[in-house]
Amino acid sequence: MATEEKGSDSVRAVDRALDILMAFTAADFELSAAELLKRVELSRPTLYRLLNTLQQSGFLVAVGDPQKFRLGPAVAHLAHVWTASVDIAEVARPVLRSIWEQTGETVALFVPQGAHRMCIAELPSTQPLSFKRGVGYRERIVLGASGRAILAFSETRPADLKAWAKGTGVDLDNYAAQLALTRKRGYAVSKEELIPGAVAVAAPFFHGSGEVAGSIGVFGPSVRLAEKQIEALGRLLVKEAKVVSKALGQR
Repeated sequence: MATEEKGSDSVRAVDRALDILMAFTAADFELSAAELLKRVELSRPTLYRLLNTLQQSGFLVAVGDPQKFRLGPAVAHLAHVWTASVDIAEVARPVLRSIWEQTGETVALFVPQGAHRMCIAELPSTQPLSFKRGVGYRERIVLGASGRAILAFSETRPADLKAWAKGTGVDLDNYAAQLALTRKRGYAVSKEELIPGAVAVAAPFFHGSGEVAGSIGVFGPSVRLAEKQIEALGRLLVKEAKVVSKALGQR
């Protein structure tokens, strides 16, 4: 009985320590003990005991006067190991499958590569009339819904945008309004922009840091994707993209 109680106390201590670590965010990367007490349900003695343990193990470091805490090198080590092991295409595969089953259209996953975006996963539609590009396909990032879904949530310099749009025929005066609309509704739409008769709808997904990691796009013919279907696809993609973002560490 005593052994079970000791084990239970250890599990609670781990849970509480994790609550402390998860209290930190990109905006609140330094927190005082008083600020931590507002974020975690712990007594002051328990908090200080766990803070001491976390400092000894390198998960927290104390800085400044008055004293504040920030995540330590042990967290950076775990983040490095986790990042190295993450395969975005594999993480997103169940989500792509879900969208594919719900829509019957081609579904693809894109990641940014400077001036381009590249397809790293695709599930082609089985319908006779359909559009697909294939894994490894690269396109200028300023073209198409999949690119705009990424750029709308990226911190892109105007000079870079101008260089990337050179020779594409993109109207940069109107482009800013398209990006603003994408941010407002959460997804981008393109109609016959790259392929005659094709419609694309895409939504972004994000890394745990909040930085845009890529986009998920659905592609189909305009005869099947009228305005009502496009809006439904947009809502679906925004919802499913959040699942991918969460799997990549976004809170």
